Order: sequence, then structure tokens, then C-alpha cells
Amino acid sequence: MKKAIALVLVALLALTSVFASGASEEDANVIKVGATPDPHAAILNVIKDDLAAEGYDLQIVEFTDYVTPNEALASGELDANYFQHLPYMESANAERGYDLVNAGGIHIEPLAVYSEKYDSLDAIPDGATIAIPNDPTNEGRALLLLQSAGFITLSEGAGLEAVPADIADNPKNLKFSEIEAASLPRVLPDVDAAVINGNYAIPAGLIATRDGLYVEGADSPYVNVIAVRSGHENDAKIVALVDALRGEKVQEYVAERYPNGEVILVD
Repeated sequence: MKKAIALVLVALLALTSVFASGASEEDANVIKVGATPDPHAAILNVIKDDLAAEGYDLQIVEFTDYVTPNEALASGELDANYFQHLPYMESANAERGYDLVNAGGIHIEPLAVYSEKYDSLDAIPDGATIAIPNDPTNEGRALLLLQSAGFITLSEGAGLEAVPADIADNPKNLKFSEIEAASLPRVLPDVDAAVINGNYAIPAGLIATRDGLYVEGADSPYVNVIAVRSGHENDAKIVALVDALRGEKVQEYVAERYPNGEVILVD
């Protein structure tokens, strides 16, 4: 009797080992990536079949905000995310205690000033209301853009996380409305101008080089990256993901889909 029980236990242990091994192998072949819809999820869809040919199942989870993709990645729900630039990721790490790292820079989406009321920067009147993103790094990025446009001067040392309180000179007496980045295209009719991120401008039909009154330069430090948990940046499936995103197929897609420089791939 004892021998029979022992044999059953051995068989169960062996079966459990097989299932565990199978689950591990399956996990190694799944790449679950969080992304905002356009351009990130759209670009990821371009490489889905190519990764499948390499044995990887690319699963794209779409988000419409800037907070939950990092929460999901940090908690292990995702293998990677693709929606944010490097300064934003570093800010999220500092503020929320994440340990996310850059597995590879992919592209830049130029930030721009848009307006439905005025067709040039010079036409924007004194006392105008400018909507800007309310998250730390994108707010600072917007204010640096407005400084570059000659609208404001920031205090020395304000840096990438500048806020309106850091404005040292505001000759046009501009007012700033701090809005969640995703909502900026919707509030554009209600303000004199807005500084809008590319991944929210593009779905709203706004093209920086066509509709922007002032556009961030191509030398921007705000490169959109593949973010992963620390220690996973060299995982085979993450390396395959980054390599595919830097491949010729994505280059051809971006050239055709974003011919006006809305998305600029980095080397």
C-alpha cells in the first residue's frame, strides 16, 4: 500500500514538473506590452507577425493614460511598455519607487503648440490661456518649448521638471491651465493654445509640422523607449522586441504613415 502511494506521489510530482516547465516555456514566448494607441500600439502591430515567425506571441495591451502602464509593468502584469519618454520614466521611478529601465530608445514624437483660434504665435494675445500637460516631466517639457518660442523665460536651474512657478519672465502675461495630457486635444477649442504630446495629437488629427505653431526640434532628449523591470532588459524576448522595432519594416511603416515628421525614429 505504502509503495503504491509512493508511486502515485512520484507520478504527480513528475506531472507537476512537466506542467511547470510548459508554463515557463510559454511565458518565455509571450511578450505582453502596454502601449498608448497611436503611434505606439500601431507600430507594435507592424512587427507582430515578424515576432511570431521567431516564436514569440506579441500581446498588445492598450492604455489611454500615462499612469497605469507603469503600474502594470511594475506589478508584473506586463513584460514591457512602450508609451513614454526617458525623462518621464525616470520621474515615475523617483516618485513611485519603481525600478524600471530603458531597454532601447525607439522614436521621438515632437511636442508642439497648437491653436484653433490663431494661426501664428505672434497672433496669440496678451493674457492668453495656454493649456499644458499636468504631469511633471511633460509640463516641464512644455514650458521649455514655450521658452524656446520666446513666450517665457524660466528661472535658472528650472530644468526638465519646471512648473509655472519657475517662470521668471512672462511678458505677455500668459495664463497656464494645467490639464491631464490625454485631455489636451479636447480642451483645445476652449483655450487660446495648447502644448500637446504627439501620441495624443496624432489620434486627434493634429500633425505637428502641419498644424503646430511651434514645434520641438529633432534634437529633443525626449526619446520614447521600451521600458522593462530592471534585470529584464537583456531577456531574449525583450532583445527580439527592440530589434524588430528598429528593423526595416518599421522604418518603412513610419515613413509611409507619418510622412510629415510626426514620428522620428532614432538611430
